[in-house]
Amino acid sequence: MKNTKGEKTLWTPARLASTMLVLSLVAVFGASSCSSGDETRTNPSSPSVATNSAPAPASSAAPPATSAPPSRSAVITLPVSVTDAEMKAVSGAPIKLSKYAGKAMIINLWATWCGPCRLEVPELVKLHKEFRAQGLEVIGLSTENPEESSDKVKRFVQDFDINYRIGWASYDVAVTLMQGTDSIPQSFVIGRDGRVVKRFVGFNPTTTPPAIRLAVEEALNAKAAD
Repeated sequence: MKNTKGEKTLWTPARLASTMLVLSLVAVFGASSCSSGDETRTNPSSPSVATNSAPAPASSAAPPATSAPPSRSAVITLPVSVTDAEMKAVSGAPIKLSKYAGKAMIINLWATWCGPCRLEVPELVKLHKEFRAQGLEVIGLSTENPEESSDKVKRFVQDFDINYRIGWASYDVAVTLMQGTDSIPQSFVIGRDGRVVKRFVGFNPTTTPPAIRLAVEEALNAKAAD
């Protein structure tokens, strides 16, 4: 005969609350980045521009929240194929990175469905507001299909009160910048001299904001290329 009384006591309100708390913490701290393939698994009708690239190995994914900040990028300067590409913008003329030559930049690859991207965007808004007068430009490039995500991206811009330019990364630009690592968000801090000061893969709410700030200050202090 089963001990139904004992079974009922296994899930007391306190134990249930504790379990839910643990699951919530795992969800928050374990999601430091998203794979660009995640959207296709949850919404096959909205492929990312990077889905044709080879899947990144597990070791290339962004580190968990307790790991050290990401390392410097292997890319030293952005190639002409990236800087001269004209990319669709949410508003105004197409985005062309070469137009910002001589300025410090943050180029952010993101998507509306990516949770860590949603955590990072407010930090980018703060940085742009603080350093724009000193010559910082922030460019947000969605990795989503521009035709299928147009309304979602526009709502995202409004909901997050984004004060910098937003557009869509072309397939070639996204693949070149991602360098085989399809995790997002990815942020590139570019100096006035055109050099990639630092590349960030994923977002850690504790370590990433101060690390990006330091990289931005270094980028602003770099002498513009002649």
